Amino acid sequence: MKTYIVGGAVRDELLGVAVKDRDYVVVGATPETMIAQGYTPVGKDFPVFLHPKTHAEYALARTERKTEPGYKGFVFHTDASVTLEEDLIRRDLTINAMAQDEDGSIVDPFGGQRDLKQRIFRHVSPAFAEDPVRILRIARFAARFPEFTVAPETNALMQGMVVAGEVDALVPERVWQELARGLMEVRPSRMFAVLRDCGALKRILPELDALWGVPQPALYHPEIDTGAHIMLVIDYAASIQADLPTRCAALLHDLGKGVTPPEMWPRHHGHEMHSAKLVDAVCKRLKIPNDCRDLALMTAREHGNVGRALELRAKTIVNLLERCDAFRKPQRFLDMLVASECDHRGRTGFTEKPFPQRPYLQAALTAALTVNGGEIAELTRQRYPDQAQRIPEAIHEARVRAVAAAIKEVVPEE
Repeated sequence: MKTYIVGGAVRDELLGVAVKDRDYVVVGATPETMIAQGYTPVGKDFPVFLHPKTHAEYALARTERKTEPGYKGFVFHTDASVTLEEDLIRRDLTINAMAQDEDGSIVDPFGGQRDLKQRIFRHVSPAFAEDPVRILRIARFAARFPEFTVAPETNALMQGMVVAGEVDALVPERVWQELARGLMEVRPSRMFAVLRDCGALKRILPELDALWGVPQPALYHPEIDTGAHIMLVIDYAASIQADLPTRCAALLHDLGKGVTPPEMWPRHHGHEMHSAKLVDAVCKRLKIPNDCRDLALMTAREHGNVGRALELRAKTIVNLLERCDAFRKPQRFLDMLVASECDHRGRTGFTEKPFPQRPYLQAALTAALTVNGGEIAELTRQRYPDQAQRIPEAIHEARVRAVAAAIKEVVPEE
């Protein structure tokens, strides 16, 4: 019986990256051996055990065989005769197929250290093609390690998987799980570049894939291409360490531009309405969590109004606040302003340009929140005892007055 550290922990230590979790593989043992030594079994699909003191997870070395399409159709085999190399060869990338012995030496049968130095993602064996989740994992790794590139033969293998329909077998929850993790990495745009290169993005998120090649007015979008713009937006969101709902909103806010008729290019009048409909469809299909869905829908629908905020009258601003339910959920409205600022700064040459709309609307919200709706309702009841419909009107008018006074004091940045 021998124990090894495997996978990402070995990779990250060699890269000089902080190791968060360590995975252990045990060679030459049986479930009975592990239990006899005090380990607690927890694995359902294959034997995994918790260490009696550290409670770290230890998996028995195993082999696997694909039995049906998709990413769940595998049969696992474990026994004391399975070797470390047989366990490692089932892994996705050479950089993840290394092990560290108990004495600290590296076991590297597939050239992982070489590929680390060359900054290459390369599949370990043809068995890579049996699991479509690996396409999403490579894309996510590209967002985490943006200086890495996908080996040509690995990209060709991924393209073949897409053509064979393997990606179509992915369940929505798993797609979103991997996309969400990639969005939270240092450069999310690399994830989508990898997915586009192999053709997977067109299968899992065709609404986003449709944005490449769609032009925008050069005056407002020097990068011109809508897909390029979205990548700048999500990378800017990552640079300010925005949370997942904000990054999701940044990713999806302009989907409507993908359905603008070419004869209308480069303008996209009314794209916000189309964007909101597409965001709703995407969120339902991928089963995106409510907090991400709600912010993405609001941002898609309202980012144009946020961009025009300095031109809006106080009454229109209050209508915007009410439409966004900002008085019950002010933080979500503020998050929408952050997503809209990412949209503004995610353009070639715009990163450092001011976005006065955000403090302007923040001031408007702060002022409107000072209005005491309960007090106004009581006064209105006393004055008009038989006209309850006047209460929301009175509260609205008070908010308009408060916002009108506040925005006069806000001096937009030059």
